[in-house]
Amino acid sequence: MKIVAVMGSYRKGKTIDRLVDRAIEGVKAARPDAQVEKLVLIDRQIEYCRNCGACRREDPAKPIAQCVIDDDMQEILPMMREADAYVFGGPIFEGTVNAVTKTFLERICWTLARAGRWPVKGCPEPRDPRKKRAVAILSSGLIVPLFRIFCDDATKLLKSTLRDSLSAKVVGTMYAGGVEKVGIERYLDRAFKLGQKLVRE
Repeated sequence: MKIVAVMGSYRKGKTIDRLVDRAIEGVKAARPDAQVEKLVLIDRQIEYCRNCGACRREDPAKPIAQCVIDDDMQEILPMMREADAYVFGGPIFEGTVNAVTKTFLERICWTLARAGRWPVKGCPEPRDPRKKRAVAILSSGLIVPLFRIFCDDATKLLKSTLRDSLSAKVVGTMYAGGVEKVGIERYLDRAFKLGQKLVRE
C-alpha cells in the first residue's frame, strides 16, 4: 500500500509537521508494510498555476495531463497518482488553506482530473478511476474547536479537491484548535488514530 503524506505548513517541526508525522506512525502501526512518502511542500519548487488551460484540454484518456510548467510537479504528479491513500495536513489561514497548499491543489486539479459531466458539464472528475482514501489534519493557533464552524473552509476545499482530482474519499478529519494556548499534546493521540483509520477500513 502506497501512501503520500502532504505536509503543507511553512514551519517544520511545529504543529502540522508533528501531527502529520504522528498520523504516519499510526499508519505504520496498523500496516507495517505500507510505503509512506512524506511530501513537504515548502521544500519543493511548485509554481503558481498560469491558467493557460493546456492541462484541461489534454486528452481525457491520458492518466496525467501534461503541464506546461517545468517544476517539481513533474515528479510529484506520478507520485500522487500511484498512491492508494493520502494524509493531508495544513494550517488554516484566513479561514482556508494556506497559500502553498492552495497552489498545490490548483496544480493537481486538471493534471489529475478531466472535464466531467455531472453535476455541471465540465466539472473535474478523476482521471484515475481507482477508489482511494484520505485523512485531513488542520490546525488553528487561535480558534478553539468549539468555533471551528466559523473559520474552517479548508476541510471542505480539501474534501472536494481530493474527491474530484484524486478519487479519494476523506474518511476522517482532525481540527487542532487553539494550539497557541493549549499546545498539541492533546491532539497527538488523535492524529495517531487517524493514521490507523486510514489504512484499517
